[in-house]
Amino acid sequence: MRELQHPPNAASLLESMRSLGYSVESALADLIDNSISASARKVRIEFRTVGEPYVALLDDGNGMSSAHLEGAMRHGSQSPLERRSAQDLGRYGLGLKTASISQCRRMTVISLKDGELSGYVWDMDVVIRTNSWTLLVLDEEDISPLPHVNELLAAGCGTIVLWQRLDRLCAGEISAGQAIDEKMDFARHHLSLVFHRYLAGELGLTRVSLSMNGVSLKPVDPFLTSHRATQRLDDDAFTVEGQKVNVKPFILPHLSKLSREDIEEAGGADSFRARQGFYVYRNYRLIIWGTWFHLGRKDELSKLARVRVDIPNSLDHLWTLDIKKSVAAPPEAVRMNLRRIIRRIRDHSSNTIHFKGKLSDPGVITTGWNEVLDRIGVRYEINRGHPSIKKLEDALSGAERAELEGILRSVETTFPADALYARMASEVRPSFSSTLDETELADLARTLISGLESDSSVRKAILDSLHLIEPFSINKALAQKIVYEISSK
Repeated sequence: MRELQHPPNAASLLESMRSLGYSVESALADLIDNSISASARKVRIEFRTVGEPYVALLDDGNGMSSAHLEGAMRHGSQSPLERRSAQDLGRYGLGLKTASISQCRRMTVISLKDGELSGYVWDMDVVIRTNSWTLLVLDEEDISPLPHVNELLAAGCGTIVLWQRLDRLCAGEISAGQAIDEKMDFARHHLSLVFHRYLAGELGLTRVSLSMNGVSLKPVDPFLTSHRATQRLDDDAFTVEGQKVNVKPFILPHLSKLSREDIEEAGGADSFRARQGFYVYRNYRLIIWGTWFHLGRKDELSKLARVRVDIPNSLDHLWTLDIKKSVAAPPEAVRMNLRRIIRRIRDHSSNTIHFKGKLSDPGVITTGWNEVLDRIGVRYEINRGHPSIKKLEDALSGAERAELEGILRSVETTFPADALYARMASEVRPSFSSTLDETELADLARTLISGLESDSSVRKAILDSLHLIEPFSINKALAQKIVYEISSK
Protein backbone atom coordinates (compact mmCIF):
# COMPACT_ATOMS: atom_id res chain seq x y z
CA MET A 1 0.00 0.00 0.00
CA ARG A 2 1.23 3.48 -0.79
CA GLU A 3 -0.07 6.98 -0.21
CA LEU A 4 -0.98 9.30 -3.04
CA GLN A 5 -1.62 13.02 -2.73
CA HIS A 6 -4.81 13.61 -4.69
CA PRO A 7 -5.93 17.28 -4.32
CA PRO A 8 -9.26 18.35 -5.79
CA ASN A 9 -9.56 20.26 -9.02
CA ALA A 10 -9.66 23.89 -7.89
CA ALA A 11 -12.00 25.25 -10.56
CA SER A 12 -14.46 22.36 -10.33
CA LEU A 13 -14.57 22.33 -6.53
CA LEU A 14 -15.07 26.09 -6.21
CA GLU A 15 -17.87 26.05 -8.79
CA SER A 16 -19.51 23.20 -6.88
CA MET A 17 -19.15 25.00 -3.56
CA ARG A 18 -21.15 27.88 -5.01
CA SER A 19 -24.20 25.61 -4.87
CA LEU A 20 -24.22 24.82 -1.16
CA GLY A 21 -27.59 26.49 -0.86
CA TYR A 22 -26.79 29.96 0.42
CA SER A 23 -29.41 32.63 -0.09
CA VAL A 24 -28.42 36.30 -0.11
CA GLU A 25 -29.66 36.75 3.45
CA SER A 26 -27.91 33.65 4.82
CA ALA A 27 -24.67 34.65 3.07
CA LEU A 28 -24.81 38.14 4.61
CA ALA A 29 -25.58 36.62 8.01
CA ASP A 30 -22.39 34.53 7.77
CA LEU A 31 -20.34 37.67 7.13
CA ILE A 32 -21.98 39.46 10.05
CA ASP A 33 -21.05 36.50 12.27
CA ASN A 34 -17.41 37.22 11.47
CA SER A 35 -17.84 40.90 12.23
CA ILE A 36 -19.40 40.23 15.64
CA SER A 37 -16.68 37.67 16.44
CA ALA A 38 -14.16 40.44 15.64
CA SER A 39 -15.81 42.67 18.30
CA ALA A 40 -17.47 44.98 15.76
CA ARG A 41 -20.00 47.41 17.18
CA LYS A 42 -21.07 48.89 13.89
CA VAL A 43 -21.75 46.85 10.75
CA ARG A 44 -22.82 48.45 7.49
CA ILE A 45 -24.15 46.78 4.36
CA GLU A 46 -23.84 48.94 1.25
CA PHE A 47 -25.05 47.92 -2.19
CA ARG A 48 -25.25 49.74 -5.50
CA THR A 49 -27.26 48.81 -8.58
CA VAL A 50 -25.96 51.43 -11.04
CA GLY A 51 -22.71 51.22 -12.96
CA GLU A 52 -20.95 48.04 -11.87
CA PRO A 53 -23.27 46.61 -9.16
CA TYR A 54 -21.67 45.50 -5.92
CA VAL A 55 -22.46 44.54 -2.35
CA ALA A 56 -20.08 45.54 0.45
CA LEU A 57 -20.05 44.81 4.15
CA LEU A 58 -18.02 47.14 6.38
CA ASP A 59 -17.35 46.71 10.07
CA ASP A 60 -15.38 48.54 12.76
CA GLY A 61 -14.05 45.35 14.32
CA ASN A 62 -10.48 44.53 15.30
CA GLY A 63 -9.32 44.11 11.73
CA MET A 64 -6.69 41.60 10.57
CA SER A 65 -3.01 41.77 9.83
CA SER A 66 -1.88 40.69 6.36
CA ALA A 67 -0.81 37.28 7.66
CA HIS A 68 -4.06 36.80 9.57
CA LEU A 69 -6.14 37.81 6.55
CA GLU A 70 -4.20 35.48 4.26
CA GLY A 71 -5.01 32.62 6.64
CA ALA A 72 -8.69 33.65 6.81
CA MET A 73 -8.89 33.50 3.00
CA ARG A 74 -7.86 29.84 3.06
CA HIS A 75 -10.74 27.39 2.64
CA GLY A 76 -11.03 25.48 5.89
CA SER A 77 -9.00 28.10 7.73
CA GLN A 78 -9.97 26.58 11.08
CA SER A 79 -10.96 23.02 11.87
CA PRO A 80 -14.49 22.55 13.23
CA LEU A 81 -12.95 20.19 15.79
CA GLU A 82 -10.94 23.00 17.36
CA ARG A 83 -12.30 24.62 20.51
CA ARG A 84 -13.48 28.14 19.82
CA SER A 85 -13.94 31.03 22.22
CA ALA A 86 -17.37 31.17 23.87
CA GLN A 87 -18.26 34.29 21.84
CA ASP A 88 -17.13 32.95 18.44
CA LEU A 89 -19.99 32.69 15.92
CA GLY A 90 -17.88 30.83 13.34
CA ARG A 91 -17.73 27.09 12.88
CA TYR A 92 -16.11 25.52 9.80
CA GLY A 93 -13.63 28.13 8.59
CA LEU A 94 -15.53 28.26 5.30
CA GLY A 95 -18.27 30.84 5.78
CA LEU A 96 -16.43 33.94 4.56
CA LYS A 97 -15.44 32.27 1.29
CA THR A 98 -18.39 29.99 0.53
CA ALA A 99 -20.98 32.62 1.48
CA SER A 100 -19.33 35.18 -0.78
CA ILE A 101 -18.70 33.08 -3.89
CA SER A 102 -22.26 31.74 -3.66
CA GLN A 103 -23.37 35.21 -4.78
CA CYS A 104 -20.50 36.63 -6.85
CA ARG A 105 -17.56 35.65 -9.05
CA ARG A 106 -15.10 38.02 -7.39
CA MET A 107 -14.84 38.51 -3.63
CA THR A 108 -12.36 40.92 -2.10
CA VAL A 109 -11.48 41.31 1.56
CA ILE A 110 -9.66 44.43 2.77
CA SER A 111 -8.64 44.82 6.39
CA LEU A 112 -6.95 47.49 8.48
CA LYS A 113 -5.16 46.74 11.73
CA ASP A 114 -2.53 48.78 13.53
CA GLY A 115 -2.11 50.98 10.47
CA GLU A 116 -1.49 48.01 8.15
CA LEU A 117 -3.84 47.86 5.16
CA SER A 118 -4.03 44.54 3.32
CA GLY A 119 -6.28 42.98 0.70
CA TYR A 120 -6.82 39.59 -0.96
CA VAL A 121 -9.12 38.40 -3.74
CA TRP A 122 -10.71 35.15 -4.80
CA ASP A 123 -11.63 35.56 -8.46
CA MET A 124 -13.45 32.62 -10.05
CA ASP A 125 -12.22 33.48 -13.55
CA VAL A 126 -8.59 33.50 -12.37
CA VAL A 127 -9.03 30.13 -10.65
CA ILE A 128 -10.54 28.68 -13.84
CA ARG A 129 -7.78 30.18 -16.01
CA THR A 130 -4.97 28.86 -13.83
CA ASN A 131 -6.85 25.77 -12.69
CA SER A 132 -5.24 26.21 -9.28
CA TRP A 133 -5.98 27.80 -5.91
CA THR A 134 -4.72 31.17 -7.06
CA LEU A 135 -5.29 33.87 -4.45
CA LEU A 136 -4.67 37.46 -5.59
CA VAL A 137 -2.69 39.73 -3.29
CA LEU A 138 -3.54 43.43 -3.64
CA ASP A 139 -1.06 46.28 -3.43
CA GLU A 140 -2.04 49.67 -1.98
CA GLU A 141 -2.62 51.08 -5.46
CA ASP A 142 -5.02 48.16 -6.13
CA ILE A 143 -6.88 48.79 -2.87
CA SER A 144 -7.25 52.58 -2.92
CA PRO A 145 -9.84 52.87 -5.75
CA LEU A 146 -12.13 50.19 -4.28
CA PRO A 147 -15.48 51.29 -2.77
CA HIS A 148 -15.53 52.49 0.86
CA VAL A 149 -11.78 52.15 1.44
CA ASN A 150 -11.55 55.82 2.50
CA GLU A 151 -14.21 55.17 5.14
CA LEU A 152 -12.22 52.21 6.45
CA LEU A 153 -9.09 54.35 6.68
CA ALA A 154 -11.03 57.07 8.50
CA ALA A 155 -12.31 54.52 11.06
CA GLY A 156 -8.75 53.40 11.84
CA CYS A 157 -9.55 49.68 11.94
CA GLY A 158 -12.01 47.16 10.57
CA THR A 159 -12.74 45.03 7.52
CA ILE A 160 -14.52 45.32 4.16
CA VAL A 161 -15.92 42.33 2.28
CA LEU A 162 -16.70 43.29 -1.31
CA TRP A 163 -18.80 41.26 -3.76
CA GLN A 164 -18.44 42.08 -7.46
CA ARG A 165 -19.70 40.43 -10.65
CA LEU A 166 -22.90 39.35 -8.95
CA ASP A 167 -23.81 36.56 -11.33
CA ARG A 168 -25.62 34.30 -8.85
CA LEU A 169 -27.39 37.10 -7.05
CA CYS A 170 -28.87 38.31 -10.35
CA ALA A 171 -29.27 34.92 -12.06
CA GLY A 172 -32.45 34.58 -14.13
CA GLU A 173 -33.55 38.17 -13.53
CA ILE A 174 -34.45 40.61 -16.31
CA SER A 175 -33.44 43.66 -14.28
CA ALA A 176 -30.33 43.18 -12.14
CA GLY A 177 -31.03 46.38 -10.22
CA GLN A 178 -34.58 45.40 -9.36
CA ALA A 179 -33.48 41.90 -8.38
CA ILE A 180 -30.84 43.24 -6.00
CA ASP A 181 -33.28 45.72 -4.46
CA GLU A 182 -35.91 43.04 -3.83
CA LYS A 183 -33.48 40.49 -2.40
CA MET A 184 -31.81 43.01 -0.14
CA ASP A 185 -35.20 44.15 1.12
CA PHE A 186 -35.98 40.57 2.14
CA ALA A 187 -32.51 40.26 3.67
CA ARG A 188 -33.21 43.34 5.79
CA HIS A 189 -36.07 41.63 7.62
CA HIS A 190 -34.16 38.35 7.88
CA LEU A 191 -31.13 39.97 9.50
CA SER A 192 -33.34 42.00 11.85
CA LEU A 193 -34.72 38.70 13.14
CA VAL A 194 -31.53 36.60 13.17
CA PHE A 195 -29.51 39.22 15.09
CA HIS A 196 -32.36 40.80 17.06
CA ARG A 197 -30.77 40.14 20.44
CA TYR A 198 -27.55 41.89 19.39
CA LEU A 199 -29.49 44.77 17.82
CA ALA A 200 -31.50 45.22 21.01
CA GLY A 201 -28.41 45.10 23.21
CA GLU A 202 -29.88 42.38 25.40
CA LEU A 203 -28.61 42.22 28.96
CA GLY A 204 -25.16 40.67 28.89
CA LEU A 205 -24.55 41.56 25.23
CA THR A 206 -22.86 44.60 23.76
CA ARG A 207 -25.27 46.27 21.35
CA VAL A 208 -24.40 45.98 17.66
CA SER A 209 -25.59 48.57 15.15
CA LEU A 210 -26.55 47.15 11.76
CA SER A 211 -27.55 49.27 8.75
CA MET A 212 -28.27 48.81 5.07
CA ASN A 213 -27.55 51.70 2.71
CA GLY A 214 -27.65 54.04 5.69
CA VAL A 215 -30.96 52.80 7.11
CA SER A 216 -30.63 51.24 10.56
CA LEU A 217 -32.13 47.80 11.09
CA LYS A 218 -34.43 47.48 14.06
CA PRO A 219 -34.66 44.26 16.06
CA VAL A 220 -37.57 41.97 15.23
CA ASP A 221 -38.55 40.17 18.43
CA PRO A 222 -40.38 36.90 17.58
CA PHE A 223 -41.57 36.56 21.20
CA LEU A 224 -43.10 40.05 21.53
CA THR A 225 -41.48 40.27 24.96
CA SER A 226 -42.45 43.93 25.38
CA HIS A 227 -46.18 43.24 24.82
CA ARG A 228 -48.07 43.29 28.10
CA ALA A 229 -50.22 40.29 27.11
CA THR A 230 -47.30 37.99 26.27
CA GLN A 231 -47.07 35.18 28.81
CA ARG A 232 -43.60 34.25 30.04
CA LEU A 233 -43.58 30.75 31.40
CA ASP A 234 -41.03 29.49 33.91
CA ASP A 235 -37.47 29.11 32.64
CA ASP A 236 -36.05 25.66 32.23
CA ALA A 237 -32.48 24.41 31.92
CA PHE A 238 -30.61 21.15 31.57
CA THR A 239 -27.05 20.05 30.93
CA VAL A 240 -25.62 18.06 28.04
CA GLU A 241 -22.03 16.85 28.31
CA GLY A 242 -21.55 19.30 31.13
CA GLN A 243 -22.77 22.26 29.02
CA LYS A 244 -25.89 24.20 29.98
CA VAL A 245 -28.87 24.56 27.64
CA ASN A 246 -31.32 27.30 28.65
CA VAL A 247 -34.98 27.18 27.62
CA LYS A 248 -37.49 30.04 27.89
CA PRO A 249 -41.11 29.40 26.72
CA PHE A 250 -43.41 32.23 25.64
CA ILE A 251 -47.11 32.25 24.81
CA LEU A 252 -47.94 35.06 22.40
CA PRO A 253 -51.11 37.09 22.94
CA HIS A 254 -54.28 36.08 21.15
CA LEU A 255 -54.58 37.70 17.73
CA SER A 256 -57.43 39.89 18.98
CA LYS A 257 -54.94 41.63 21.29
CA LEU A 258 -52.32 42.31 18.62
CA SER A 259 -51.95 45.37 16.44
CA ARG A 260 -50.97 45.09 12.79
CA GLU A 261 -47.41 46.07 13.77
CA ASP A 262 -47.31 43.35 16.45
CA ILE A 263 -48.41 40.70 13.95
CA GLU A 264 -45.76 41.79 11.45
CA GLU A 265 -43.06 41.65 14.13
CA ALA A 266 -44.18 38.15 15.13
CA GLY A 267 -43.69 36.97 11.55
CA GLY A 268 -46.68 38.29 9.64
CA ALA A 269 -50.26 37.08 9.46
CA ASP A 270 -49.59 34.55 6.72
CA SER A 271 -46.87 32.74 8.67
CA PHE A 272 -48.12 33.20 12.22
CA ARG A 273 -49.04 29.54 12.60
CA ALA A 274 -46.00 28.32 10.67
CA ARG A 275 -43.59 30.10 13.03
CA GLN A 276 -44.68 28.35 16.19
CA GLY A 277 -42.12 26.10 17.82
CA PHE A 278 -38.53 26.24 18.97
CA TYR A 279 -36.20 29.16 18.29
CA VAL A 280 -32.64 27.92 18.68
CA TYR A 281 -29.91 30.47 19.41
CA ARG A 282 -26.21 29.71 19.19
CA ASN A 283 -24.31 32.34 21.17
CA TYR A 284 -27.45 34.56 20.99
CA ARG A 285 -27.57 34.34 17.20
CA LEU A 286 -30.76 32.75 15.83
CA ILE A 287 -29.88 29.72 13.70
CA ILE A 288 -33.18 27.83 13.29
CA TRP A 289 -36.77 28.66 14.11
CA GLY A 290 -40.39 27.68 13.62
CA THR A 291 -40.04 23.93 14.18
CA TRP A 292 -40.96 21.35 16.82
CA PHE A 293 -38.18 19.02 15.54
CA HIS A 294 -40.85 16.34 14.91
CA LEU A 295 -41.46 16.19 18.66
CA GLY A 296 -44.92 17.65 18.18
CA ARG A 297 -47.05 18.85 15.32
CA LYS A 298 -48.05 22.32 14.33
CA ASP A 299 -51.74 22.98 14.89
CA GLU A 300 -54.13 25.69 15.96
CA LEU A 301 -53.84 24.86 19.67
CA SER A 302 -50.09 25.43 19.78
CA LYS A 303 -49.73 28.25 17.27
CA LEU A 304 -49.14 30.86 19.99
CA ALA A 305 -46.27 28.90 21.57
CA ARG A 306 -42.67 29.90 20.87
CA VAL A 307 -39.74 28.55 22.84
CA ARG A 308 -36.32 30.16 23.03
CA VAL A 309 -33.48 27.62 23.30
CA ASP A 310 -29.95 28.90 23.99
CA ILE A 311 -27.08 26.57 23.15
CA PRO A 312 -23.31 27.19 23.40
CA ASN A 313 -21.00 26.67 20.42
CA SER A 314 -19.30 23.88 22.38
CA LEU A 315 -22.26 21.60 21.52
CA ASP A 316 -22.08 22.13 17.76
CA HIS A 317 -20.92 18.57 17.18
CA LEU A 318 -24.10 17.20 18.78
CA TRP A 319 -26.48 19.48 16.89
CA THR A 320 -24.98 18.56 13.47
CA LEU A 321 -24.88 22.23 12.54
CA ASP A 322 -24.48 22.79 8.80
CA ILE A 323 -22.05 25.16 7.08
CA LYS A 324 -24.68 27.87 6.59
CA LYS A 325 -25.66 27.65 10.28
CA SER A 326 -29.31 27.38 9.21
CA VAL A 327 -29.98 23.68 9.84
CA ALA A 328 -29.51 21.85 13.13
CA ALA A 329 -30.91 18.68 14.69
CA PRO A 330 -31.04 18.27 18.48
CA PRO A 331 -29.32 15.24 20.00
CA GLU A 332 -31.33 12.65 21.94
CA ALA A 333 -30.47 14.15 25.34
CA VAL A 334 -31.88 17.47 24.20
CA ARG A 335 -34.94 15.93 22.52
CA MET A 336 -35.97 14.22 25.75
CA ASN A 337 -36.03 17.52 27.63
CA LEU A 338 -37.70 19.45 24.81
CA ARG A 339 -40.48 16.87 24.56
CA ARG A 340 -41.26 17.44 28.25
CA ILE A 341 -41.39 21.20 27.69
CA ILE A 342 -43.74 20.85 24.72
CA ARG A 343 -46.37 19.11 26.87
CA ARG A 344 -46.26 21.97 29.37
CA ILE A 345 -46.57 24.84 26.92
CA ARG A 346 -49.27 23.39 24.65
CA ASP A 347 -51.81 23.61 27.48
CA HIS A 348 -51.05 27.30 27.99
CA SER A 349 -51.28 28.05 24.28
CA SER A 350 -54.60 26.24 23.81
CA ASN A 351 -56.10 28.01 26.83
CA THR A 352 -55.12 31.39 25.39
CA ILE A 353 -56.81 30.48 22.08
CA HIS A 354 -59.97 29.09 23.65
CA PHE A 355 -60.60 31.91 26.11
CA LYS A 356 -58.92 34.82 24.33
CA GLY A 357 -56.91 35.78 27.38
CA LYS A 358 -59.79 35.86 29.93
CA LEU A 359 -58.48 35.26 33.40
CA SER A 360 -61.85 34.31 34.93
CA ASP A 361 -62.92 30.73 35.30
CA PRO A 362 -64.95 30.17 32.11
CA GLY A 363 -67.39 28.11 34.14
CA VAL A 364 -68.89 31.23 35.77
CA ILE A 365 -69.43 33.06 32.48
CA THR A 366 -72.89 32.92 30.93
CA THR A 367 -71.84 32.37 27.34
CA GLY A 368 -73.79 32.95 24.15
CA TRP A 369 -72.73 29.53 22.86
CA ASN A 370 -72.16 26.19 24.58
CA GLU A 371 -69.47 23.77 23.49
CA VAL A 372 -70.74 20.19 23.37
CA LEU A 373 -68.37 17.22 23.12
CA ASP A 374 -69.73 13.87 21.98
CA ARG A 375 -68.50 10.72 20.24
CA ILE A 376 -68.62 12.40 16.85
CA GLY A 377 -66.55 15.41 17.88
CA VAL A 378 -67.41 18.92 18.98
CA ARG A 379 -70.36 21.14 18.14
CA TYR A 380 -71.71 24.47 19.34
CA GLU A 381 -75.24 25.20 20.54
CA ILE A 382 -76.87 28.51 21.34
CA ASN A 383 -77.14 28.82 25.12
CA ARG A 384 -80.86 28.65 25.95
CA GLY A 385 -80.02 29.85 29.45
CA HIS A 386 -78.69 33.20 28.26
CA PRO A 387 -80.82 36.04 29.73
CA SER A 388 -81.58 37.40 26.26
CA ILE A 389 -83.05 34.04 25.15
CA LYS A 390 -84.95 33.43 28.40
CA LYS A 391 -86.48 36.90 28.36
CA LEU A 392 -87.70 36.40 24.82
CA GLU A 393 -89.13 32.96 25.64
CA ASP A 394 -91.02 34.35 28.63
CA ALA A 395 -92.74 36.88 26.37
CA LEU A 396 -93.88 34.26 23.83
CA SER A 397 -96.81 31.89 23.70
CA GLY A 398 -96.31 28.14 23.46
CA ALA A 399 -96.57 28.08 19.66
CA GLU A 400 -94.22 31.05 19.37
CA ARG A 401 -91.70 29.37 21.64
CA ALA A 402 -91.71 26.33 19.35
CA GLU A 403 -91.13 28.64 16.40
CA LEU A 404 -88.23 30.32 18.24
CA GLU A 405 -86.70 26.92 18.98
CA GLY A 406 -86.89 26.05 15.28
CA ILE A 407 -85.10 29.29 14.41
CA LEU A 408 -82.36 28.61 16.96
CA ARG A 409 -81.88 25.06 15.68
CA SER A 410 -81.65 26.39 12.12
CA VAL A 411 -78.92 28.85 13.14
CA GLU A 412 -77.00 26.10 15.00
CA THR A 413 -77.11 23.61 12.14
CA THR A 414 -75.82 26.19 9.67
CA PHE A 415 -72.91 27.29 11.87
CA PRO A 416 -70.04 27.80 9.35
CA ALA A 417 -67.47 25.77 11.31
CA ASP A 418 -65.32 24.81 8.31
CA ALA A 419 -65.23 28.35 6.94
CA LEU A 420 -64.39 29.75 10.39
CA TYR A 421 -61.55 27.27 10.86
CA ALA A 422 -60.13 28.18 7.44
CA ARG A 423 -60.31 31.88 8.29
CA MET A 424 -58.65 31.41 11.65
CA ALA A 425 -55.92 29.28 10.08
CA SER A 426 -55.22 32.15 7.66
CA GLU A 427 -54.88 34.47 10.68
CA VAL A 428 -57.78 36.77 9.83
CA ARG A 429 -58.31 38.56 13.11
CA PRO A 430 -61.67 37.85 14.81
CA SER A 431 -63.98 40.72 15.71
CA PHE A 432 -67.42 39.33 16.59
CA SER A 433 -68.80 40.72 19.87
CA SER A 434 -65.70 42.81 20.55
CA THR A 435 -67.00 45.32 17.98
CA LEU A 436 -69.89 46.40 20.25
CA ASP A 437 -69.22 49.87 21.60
CA GLU A 438 -70.36 51.32 24.93
CA THR A 439 -73.63 52.71 23.56
CA GLU A 440 -74.60 49.41 21.95
CA LEU A 441 -73.82 47.46 25.13
CA ALA A 442 -75.82 49.92 27.24
CA ASP A 443 -78.81 49.61 24.89
CA LEU A 444 -78.53 45.81 25.06
CA ALA A 445 -78.49 45.90 28.86
CA ARG A 446 -81.60 48.10 28.97
CA THR A 447 -83.33 45.71 26.58
CA LEU A 448 -82.62 42.80 28.95
CA ILE A 449 -84.35 44.52 31.87
CA SER A 450 -87.08 46.34 29.95
CA GLY A 451 -90.54 45.61 31.34
CA LEU A 452 -89.19 44.56 34.73
CA GLU A 453 -90.10 46.52 37.85
CA SER A 454 -87.29 48.45 39.49
CA ASP A 455 -87.57 46.27 42.61
CA SER A 456 -87.86 43.02 40.63
CA SER A 457 -85.60 40.22 41.85
CA VAL A 458 -85.07 39.12 38.23
CA ARG A 459 -83.96 42.64 37.28
CA LYS A 460 -81.55 42.73 40.24
CA ALA A 461 -80.15 39.29 39.37
CA ILE A 462 -79.48 40.31 35.77
CA LEU A 463 -77.70 43.53 36.78
CA ASP A 464 -75.68 41.79 39.51
CA SER A 465 -74.41 39.18 37.05
CA LEU A 466 -74.17 41.39 33.95
CA HIS A 467 -70.36 41.30 34.02
CA LEU A 468 -70.56 37.49 33.78
CA ILE A 469 -72.84 37.47 30.72
CA GLU A 470 -71.48 37.55 27.18
CA PRO A 471 -70.89 39.95 25.48
CA PHE A 472 -70.60 42.13 28.62
CA SER A 473 -67.96 39.80 30.10
CA ILE A 474 -65.54 40.93 27.36
CA ASN A 475 -65.16 44.24 29.23
CA LYS A 476 -66.11 43.84 32.88
CA ALA A 477 -65.18 47.40 33.82
CA LEU A 478 -67.55 48.75 31.17
CA ALA A 479 -70.28 46.34 32.32
CA GLN A 480 -69.99 47.64 35.87
CA LYS A 481 -70.18 51.21 34.60
CA ILE A 482 -73.38 50.42 32.68
CA VAL A 483 -74.93 48.80 35.77
CA TYR A 484 -74.05 51.84 37.87
CA GLU A 485 -75.63 54.23 35.33
CA ILE A 486 -78.80 52.14 35.06
CA SER A 487 -79.12 51.74 38.85
CA SER A 488 -78.61 55.46 39.45
CA LYS A 489 -81.65 56.44 37.37
